[in-house]
Amino acid sequence: MHWRSKFKIFVTGLAAVLLVSCAGTATTAARFPTRTRVWPNEPEGTDEPRIAFVQDLRGPRDVGRNPSAFRAFANWITGDTGENLNLRKPFAVALDEAGNLCLTDTDDKLVCYADFTHKQWRRYAKVGKVRFASPVAVARRNGIFYVADSELGKIFAFGDDGKPLFEIAAPLQRPVGLAIDGGSLYVVDSQAHGVFVFGLDGKFQFQFGRRGDGPGEFNFPTCIAVNGRGQLIVTDTMNSRVQVFDLRGNFVSQFGSNGDTSGHFARPKGVAADSAGRIYVVDAIFDNFQIFNPEGQLLLNVGQSGAGPGGFALPNGIAISADNRIFVADAFNHRVQIFKYIGQP
Repeated sequence: MHWRSKFKIFVTGLAAVLLVSCAGTATTAARFPTRTRVWPNEPEGTDEPRIAFVQDLRGPRDVGRNPSAFRAFANWITGDTGENLNLRKPFAVALDEAGNLCLTDTDDKLVCYADFTHKQWRRYAKVGKVRFASPVAVARRNGIFYVADSELGKIFAFGDDGKPLFEIAAPLQRPVGLAIDGGSLYVVDSQAHGVFVFGLDGKFQFQFGRRGDGPGEFNFPTCIAVNGRGQLIVTDTMNSRVQVFDLRGNFVSQFGSNGDTSGHFARPKGVAADSAGRIYVVDAIFDNFQIFNPEGQLLLNVGQSGAGPGGFALPNGIAISADNRIFVADAFNHRVQIFKYIGQP
């Protein structure tokens, strides 16, 4: 349609739009469609479904942030669909105390914050005057964002306004994973083959790990999580295993090995634990996530290569809310997939 025709429609419809907008704009809640997929797909005997697909999250509209009637009409006139704010390559995900979602986009080189409480979507491309180069991990506590940039070799801390609070550089080389417990920030460094621990004020506390394949040693680790037992769970990626430590870095246990069948790993990346202590491990090669009990025994695997519900294309980060909603960064499908644990506790 020619722009002049659109303009005529705009003028004639403007009054009606203003009347609607003056009456108040209804904001729809985030989309949570009827369950379209469950796992296991075909339960046998008493094996009931445990995981249900809930929704995709691709951008502002999926947190309930819809434009006003006037803005929607103006966007139609200009042809602006709002898709320029959508995710391009989501990489890491994390949840804050309120259950709101932090994520990084390594293609757009920014950090996004999906505030489900206030239906807001915020984006941060820089801290102060420093632009992100490769934001690969994020955490948030007490209103402060902590972002690991692997290319810059730093952790950046900043507030909601995007103003820098402090940064952590040396002794870090290539920080790639973050987790917070209590007053400590745990940082996985893939190039140093270890974990560095700092206070939430950025002050160094201690470190553990070195390169190797023995207990407590790493070969390019990537992600870290804290479970309800007060234990650290680290994906030891190139050793194709998961290692568990106490909060002081003392080795507790390990599980997994290289292989192409369920219970094995090809490229373990994101890791998280739910309210019952079950451990979820994303595998970027398998295009799925596997669920283990706290002792490391396989319970279920979810997903496969694809683009539909439960289909993945290079998944990476994972985070789990207090009510067992599961958020998985699905990088090349340009979305975060949300699932729900629906089985028995």
